[in-house]
Amino acid sequence: MPIHPTTRRGTLLGALALAGCQTTAMDLAGTGTVAGASSGAGRPAALLSANKADQPMGSVVQALIDLGAKPVSTLTVEQARRQPSMADAVRRVQAQQGVPTTPRPVARVQDLSIPSRNGPIPARAYIPEGGRGPLPLIVYWHGGGWVIADLDTYDASARALAAETGAVVLSCHYRQAPEHKFPAAHDDALVAYAWALGAAQRLGADRRRVALAGESAGGNLAIATAMGIRDQRLPKPAHMLLVYPVAGTDTRTPSYLENTAAVPLGRDDMLWFVDKVTRSPLDLQDPRLDVVGKADLRGLPPATIINAGIDPLRSDGEMLAQKLQAAGVPVVQRTWPGATHEFFGLAPTVPDATEAQRFTAMRLRDAFGVPMASL
Repeated sequence: MPIHPTTRRGTLLGALALAGCQTTAMDLAGTGTVAGASSGAGRPAALLSANKADQPMGSVVQALIDLGAKPVSTLTVEQARRQPSMADAVRRVQAQQGVPTTPRPVARVQDLSIPSRNGPIPARAYIPEGGRGPLPLIVYWHGGGWVIADLDTYDASARALAAETGAVVLSCHYRQAPEHKFPAAHDDALVAYAWALGAAQRLGADRRRVALAGESAGGNLAIATAMGIRDQRLPKPAHMLLVYPVAGTDTRTPSYLENTAAVPLGRDDMLWFVDKVTRSPLDLQDPRLDVVGKADLRGLPPATIINAGIDPLRSDGEMLAQKLQAAGVPVVQRTWPGATHEFFGLAPTVPDATEAQRFTAMRLRDAFGVPMASL
């Protein structure tokens, strides 16, 4: 399957000039240093993203900074969890444009609780209007660096997947750091998948047509869950949708250097997240975190990888696509050059998000064997 390269790149020199300052920090694996622009300044970082972004994307980035959001690397965990999100920013833009801010309609939305030996896992089922027989099922995990965000923050992405694919979407929360360090979230994700298979019938879903999906840290949970499914010989999913996934522990990649001070996610922010979630540097050697460096990807389901051009994680997605292809896994990877991290759930305000949602829905419907005309 094809791998689509990024078509527009920034430069580290340009990032330094826009940010106006420099810092030096260890990479995630603790094996070297790299100079980069600090994300602590806030507004220069926002301008860095806005200057490279397409106009609709830039307006959301500017709205985020206008709401008072700061780089998470400058905040406490409690402050980071309380501050405005990109979901808040897009609602601000919609209100300024006189566009309704009501959520995308889905026939039925139901809050659930998944039992686990480590306590209940909050989840939410998005159930569209069904046709004949049970619907396909997408098990989805939200982003937030394993530390912040929740089901509400990523509600728009889950609704879009349900509406665009005609599948039931089970959006799953997980234990978050620093209260619960790695691999707590990864353990919860595998529990949620096994539960979803058992609960498929009462959700009106077909356990033989299941996909995994996730954004950012949730994309990491999705592929780690696929590896756990393979290793534990659980029923294999039909597909993986990985939206700007965390897939490695090297912060010296081209996209980290080009987008050091990007908004809403910069390099220092990723270092902050990893510091909160890991117990020691040894965790960074785990194949569930260093997927591109340490994981065996043979036997995984076909994948679709979505990336943003203005995102430190872009290279993670590109390298992951190459490694999956080398392991014999069918994969398509696409990058939207003028978009930032978190763009996927921003439709219809950001046209790139609308396009990405439709593209992923086409890929998922094909994996499920659902023709377009049936939706």
